[in-house]
Amino acid sequence: MAQFEPPIKWNDYEDIAMKLYEKFGDEFNESKIYRIRFTDLMEWVLQIQGFTGKREESNEGHLEMIQSSWVYEWRDNQK
Repeated sequence: MAQFEPPIKWNDYEDIAMKLYEKFGDEFNESKIYRIRFTDLMEWVLQIQGFTGKREESNEGHLEMIQSSWVYEWRDNQK
C-alpha cells in the first residue's frame, strides 16, 4: 500500500526542496541553485508529483523561499 502524501502547495517550501533535491541531486550546488531562473524553477515545481498549487498563485517570495530551502536541503546532504 502506498504511503499517503498530503498535497504540496506553494508554501510547503521544505517539501518542495526535498522533491527538487530528489530529482536533481548534486547536479545543482548552492551557487547554481541561486542562479536558477524563476521561470525554470516554477516549471519544475509545477511538475512535482502531488503538487496542487496553481501557476498564478506563485510569487517571487515563494520562489525565493523554495530556493533557500533547496540550498539547505543540498547542504544537509553534503555531510
